[in-house]
Amino acid sequence: MEEGSAFLMTGLNVSLQLLVLLLLPPTECKLNPVVCATNDPLQTRFHYYQPGDLIVGGISSQYLSMSEDVTFEEHPKTKIVDEPIAMTKNYQHALSLAFAVKEINENPKILPNLTLGFHIYDSHFDARITYQNTLNLLFHQNKTTLNYDCDTKGNPVAVIGGLGSETSSHMASLLGMYKIPQVTYCLYDPAAHDKTQQLYRVVPNELYLYRGIIQLLQHFHWNWVGIIAKADDKGEKFVRTMEHMLSQNGICAAFIDRIPSQSNILDTLDLLNVFQTMPFTQNKTGVNVYIVSADSHSMLCLQVGLSMIEPDAMAPLQKVWVMTAHWEFSSETFHRDIDIQFFYGALSFAVHSNEVHGFQQFLQSLDPHSREDGFIKVFWEQSFNCLFPDTDGGKESSNACTGEEKLESLPGPFFEMHMTSQSYSIYNAVYAVAHAVHAMHFSRSKHKAIESRGSLESSKPQQFQLHRFLRRISFNNTAGDTVSFNEKGDVEVGFDIVNWITFPNQSFLRVKVVPRSVCNENCHPGYSKEKKEGKPFCCYGCAKCSKGKISNYQDTDNCFQCPEDQYPSHDKNQCLLKRLNCLSYEEPLGISLAVLALSLSGTTAMVLAIFIKHRNTPIIKANNWKLTYTLLISLLLCFLCSLLFIGQPQVMICLLRQTAFGIVFSLAVASVLAKTITVVLAFMASKPGSRMRKWLGKGFANSVVFCCSFTQATICIVWLCIDPPFPDVDMNSLPEEIIVQCNEGSAIFFPCILAYMGFLALVSFMVAFFARKLPDTFNEAKFITFSMLVFCCVWLTFIPTYLSTKGKYMVVVEIFSILASGAGLLGCIFPPKLYIIVWKPELNCKQQLVKRKKQKGDI
Repeated sequence: MEEGSAFLMTGLNVSLQLLVLLLLPPTECKLNPVVCATNDPLQTRFHYYQPGDLIVGGISSQYLSMSEDVTFEEHPKTKIVDEPIAMTKNYQHALSLAFAVKEINENPKILPNLTLGFHIYDSHFDARITYQNTLNLLFHQNKTTLNYDCDTKGNPVAVIGGLGSETSSHMASLLGMYKIPQVTYCLYDPAAHDKTQQLYRVVPNELYLYRGIIQLLQHFHWNWVGIIAKADDKGEKFVRTMEHMLSQNGICAAFIDRIPSQSNILDTLDLLNVFQTMPFTQNKTGVNVYIVSADSHSMLCLQVGLSMIEPDAMAPLQKVWVMTAHWEFSSETFHRDIDIQFFYGALSFAVHSNEVHGFQQFLQSLDPHSREDGFIKVFWEQSFNCLFPDTDGGKESSNACTGEEKLESLPGPFFEMHMTSQSYSIYNAVYAVAHAVHAMHFSRSKHKAIESRGSLESSKPQQFQLHRFLRRISFNNTAGDTVSFNEKGDVEVGFDIVNWITFPNQSFLRVKVVPRSVCNENCHPGYSKEKKEGKPFCCYGCAKCSKGKISNYQDTDNCFQCPEDQYPSHDKNQCLLKRLNCLSYEEPLGISLAVLALSLSGTTAMVLAIFIKHRNTPIIKANNWKLTYTLLISLLLCFLCSLLFIGQPQVMICLLRQTAFGIVFSLAVASVLAKTITVVLAFMASKPGSRMRKWLGKGFANSVVFCCSFTQATICIVWLCIDPPFPDVDMNSLPEEIIVQCNEGSAIFFPCILAYMGFLALVSFMVAFFARKLPDTFNEAKFITFSMLVFCCVWLTFIPTYLSTKGKYMVVVEIFSILASGAGLLGCIFPPKLYIIVWKPELNCKQQLVKRKKQKGDI
């Protein structure tokens, strides 16, 4: 107890010193480069680094390093043995992280155009080294000075670790200060967790483990058990919790044995004396079931202790071992020949895992000479009991490592080719971070598009911004399992019960035991619980979330609404950012309409140029050349004003869109009306004694055009003064898109503009229809009749089509109507004249114009 207290006081002292230093204000490294060259008192040479655009940090627990005991008589010294003891089975933890990163980088659907890298250090099961290597991740190896950042590119977006709750807690005390997300794969009781530290656990809550042990004991009616735990605070907590829950469920604890702490593991004499006096080795209590808090240290001590006791001096241990979920069946290199038959038939809890395809091939491709992987050389030498030729340090071995050794030849307690449950949790942790970073980048790009349409450069995302996305991440991994965090930061996953079958050749077999006792299956994300009438509360149905709602946790009581700028996914298990709905010049439809509008504008301008060039010819003079020019200019403006409808709406564009369209089109229709009336008056005035001659002056046609256009302009001015259009967004009309549009303001004026324009077109059509049989040499009426028929058909079709569409397609309908009606006027009225002017100039003479055909009748 004295040694334990001394170790605890040392840990508190280190923590307080680090806390004081970390509270110092941050300083830029580049201001004083000498600061970064400070040598650290703790330096570890084992790390695994792979560069990338984004770095995922990791703290593994592969090595057991012993240091001198800390006293208060001199300054603490840290002397780590040159060659630590490798816990070879834990090397797979680092490899599962590397394998997950490899898969993500090869997947174009996750983080496209970005590569993921990683940097892994080891905790050495030591608090001081854990603190040091966590700082190394933040401030980089061998240059650790608090709040000096010498290489910002290598900062991790998140850190994964550690194997034990103590290691995770040490890491969290530092990472929490810098708001860097930490994803841990150890069982962790949230009640003992500092609420200011934001941990994410890819394993279930530890309380579920205790309940699972109780249910297992009750299932087999075992009510007389022994408890074995480590002699430290964590072990005491396990004992207190289990004693309380056992007594509540009518199960008795016959004895409680405590295993020595880490500092005494290699003290063989003390360890032997302790184990020889333990009740479970003497079997004096008649207990057949042992419940073991099976963390790495406890199991290491237990295996070492059992291996030292002579079989004759120990009662037969044909017992049932019930291990907690911390345990993976492992043997260390310093007791290779331990008899694993001690644990034949053991039952253990393991976090649910599944087979990951491609992992064995990845392990077979490992290169023991890799320079990036600082762990593999020690692992290889200690696993295969050999030395590489370049190994220094005065070590001797009769075996030389060739690098051709096969991992599959190692016994299962040393290394497994299948992914263990802890490695599977790390694999899921990497994918959770990658999906969260992907969601964060996607969200930033979408919001950037909404705010500035790509005109601003994106700033580098900060690690603390990842928390919001990690909390609500949900995805299916490559093994088909769903991974999502609940509101407490735990993954919604269960435990597997594993029965261990051991063999004399140091091999073993896992057999999963799956006892199920539930009233119904869990409700998956996308569903909510639905009460069943006449059934107890634990029996419920699952109802699909209604339209617009989601649930992202299992067994949710109620689905909830997505934010206004998001919409539910197809499976209704997450909210996705809505896309912008706006006709732009960047999409094929917008480009096509813009090209069509410019083509028609160019054609109109060419016709106008031809008419101006031949303005003194009889055919131009005979049809009121001023009205002809007015009509062509107004058509040119009509085609150009359609471009105002393409692109993201702005204030000025919204003010001009409908008003410019209404005034310019009214001018065009008024010109057509004036030309039609002029044709009729000219024919009537040609009769002897007609009083219509006084109306044939140029002033009459100009008055018609002015009055018709002025009326439309007055309507538009009143509209702009009372309730003008403005840029707006519609979040609700389309379920998956945000409509960026011009809000027309008043709902009255736009229909008034269309109604007035339709009235002018109808009058023009009627007048032209009655004048269609006048003699050809005077007459444009038949062409005007057909052009106005096209015009009226286009706008009559426009009304129901416009009202039945939403978003950018409403704009497309209006642009098409503008272009189609304008093209109808241009194509029906002017081609006959162009034909005479360009291809039949001999007909463009005064003699042809005064030549009359046989009159067919009066108006």
